[in-house]
Amino acid sequence: MIRLPTTIEAALEHSTTHDVRAGGTDIQERRNHGRRRRPVLDLRDIPGLDKIERDGEGLKIGARVRLAELAEDPWVRERYPALAKGAASLGNPQIRAVATLGGNLLQAPRCAYYRDPEVQCLKSGGSECWARQGDHLWHVCFATRPCIAPHASTMGMVLAAYDATVSVAGGAARSVEELYDIGDTLRDHTLDEGVLLTHINLPRPWSAEQGAYMRATSRARAEWALVEVVVRLRLDRWESIVDARVAVGAVANTPLRLREVERLLIGNVVNEPLFVAAGEKATEGAQPLEDTAYKVELLRASVFDALNAAVVSPPSPLIDAPDEDGSEGESKGPAK
Repeated sequence: MIRLPTTIEAALEHSTTHDVRAGGTDIQERRNHGRRRRPVLDLRDIPGLDKIERDGEGLKIGARVRLAELAEDPWVRERYPALAKGAASLGNPQIRAVATLGGNLLQAPRCAYYRDPEVQCLKSGGSECWARQGDHLWHVCFATRPCIAPHASTMGMVLAAYDATVSVAGGAARSVEELYDIGDTLRDHTLDEGVLLTHINLPRPWSAEQGAYMRATSRARAEWALVEVVVRLRLDRWESIVDARVAVGAVANTPLRLREVERLLIGNVVNEPLFVAAGEKATEGAQPLEDTAYKVELLRASVFDALNAAVVSPPSPLIDAPDEDGSEGESKGPAK
């Protein structure tokens, strides 16, 4: 049975008894594997969830916005370059044309043991993580929790670097980092049943931001990331880093915002030794498994590469800012 509500209120009435579907690239696969069997609640007919809107000085993105639309939106590409680059790097064109931002944020791990209907692992109600003693080549290198499946959301990692928040119908709004602040192995996020993620909210972008997204995969096309990194930098005219955001994915149960790396970068002049040190800092606390030790070196190198890519990327335009008298200043155009 499929329900097609036309309002958020109608959707909430059935959200505890149905599996919610947006693009369907994750939930349909789990249903095909027998991991989900409840009726489907499809959000396609609810107006407003497929819009990208300027919200004051920031951006409001509906949970049903397709990743392809996000990657191609001129305003996103100009003012939020790392977000556009991350969306454009996911899967392949066919996946990006269907997959939604909200679905990417709330998808389940891609662990083969969890996806196998014949296996009862920790996340599916069993007593052990089968990957620990089995095939865990694609799993975490920060193995700090009983389950070692990496979180699959690229956009969760990117949005954490943008200090984004999510709006939740039937529940409290929260930051993207709080969305993944889980203490329960069985959970992928902090949303309870009976609520719906409706929008993602981004604050005012930085002036003259430079951003980069890097992913390392085992193949060239349509492969899940082994390690992925997003970097946002703001430089002054002397090439000193005024502000920085660094987040990584595919290395832990949740996307990781690397605040210690950010503190290392801010206030220092761009140079190779600084970026080498940042890569080293990014791996602190790693607890790799026998077959995931390679990810530590891959993470170190990916952070270094992403920082270099951000520095050479063209900056976004200078953003109009109020003058001392409260009037709007004029945009000076791209820096440098």
